[in-house]
Amino acid sequence: MAQFIHNLAEKVPALVTTAVTYSKPQLATFWYYAKVELVPPTPVEIPAAIQSLKKIVLRSAQSGSFKQLTIKEAVLNGLVATEVWMCFYTGEIIGKCGITGYDV
Repeated sequence: MAQFIHNLAEKVPALVTTAVTYSKPQLATFWYYAKVELVPPTPVEIPAAIQSLKKIVLRSAQSGSFKQLTIKEAVLNGLVATEVWMCFYTGEIIGKCGITGYDV
């Protein structure tokens, strides 16, 4: 057992160095895209997003394209909507520091 721990202690620095060397390019790419894509919308972008959403819903309702969805696409759309809905409620729970109503 002592020999195993000794061998492991000798190999850990090399493994850590290899892991850091391997992950640096991937982390650099991740941070590059994270700075661009994970930024919250600015107040100027919010009305444009609302108008874009209204256009999409109106166009879908007028053309009836929502009737052409496959079951798989409809289920995926429902799951995405549920995820957004749950994120909203999770934010509400975190914001009010509890599951029950607001402390007025």
